[in-house]
Amino acid sequence: MQANPQASKQIDIFRHKEDRWPVAIILLLTVIDFALYFTVESIAVLSVYYVVMIVPKGIICAWNHHHQHVSTLRNKALNRVLEFFYALHTGVTTHLWRLHHNLGHHVNFLDQTKDESRWQRKDGSQMGVVEYTVNVGITAYPRGFVVGKKYPKHFKPFLLYTVFTFLIVALLVVYKPVPGLFLFVMPMITSIFFTAYVTYDHHSGLDTQNEFEASYNNLNSFYNFLTGNLGYHTAHHHRQGVHWSKLPALHAKIADKIPEYLYQKSIVTHRA
Repeated sequence: MQANPQASKQIDIFRHKEDRWPVAIILLLTVIDFALYFTVESIAVLSVYYVVMIVPKGIICAWNHHHQHVSTLRNKALNRVLEFFYALHTGVTTHLWRLHHNLGHHVNFLDQTKDESRWQRKDGSQMGVVEYTVNVGITAYPRGFVVGKKYPKHFKPFLLYTVFTFLIVALLVVYKPVPGLFLFVMPMITSIFFTAYVTYDHHSGLDTQNEFEASYNNLNSFYNFLTGNLGYHTAHHHRQGVHWSKLPALHAKIADKIPEYLYQKSIVTHRA
């Protein structure tokens, strides 16, 4: 007897099947974090774990980004739960990137006087990677707040779940200060600045009004495996609502419009 494809679709909580493994891995890391929280007090052990997890948790930031563009799960309540766990890894709460990134950066990335992730100084000169990282990192929440005032529908859940997340993290720290600090507080802060650092190479130095000439593209297969095709960045900006799994196909349609100097194939990105 054959299974009913329609019935199978109805019980699948994922909107896109490609998200199953990334979410499973991220939730597994969450389980490991909480297991250590309840069982380990050693500063030495927690310090090593914190350092080892800087890059993996930084990579989770890419998947949190994708989720803010295209919700991973079909159920709204489950998406809020998933966003809470994303926040513990990345420091980015519900709807922050939707405001700062989707409704801010994606709208303004061609205008460096407005871009929420701007790489130009007020005098028009290009920031270095350190300056950019600090600037974008420390302004992530304030700029998200400013954009949010224009979009009440997204602003309300941003405020609500940000307060909720920070309250839970505060309680975790109060209950177990050392694990709470090393497993949640420090990674949340580090990941925000890690995100800023790795996004420097997306647009920096590209002062243009042509959307096809405003983003660098990293075609390294391993890089795109880790980040969910974030290297197809021109395509992502061309149609930000396209699911990450479909970005290579979209890129193929517009590749002839992208200058050759905006392509790179190494996992190591360029720096100014």
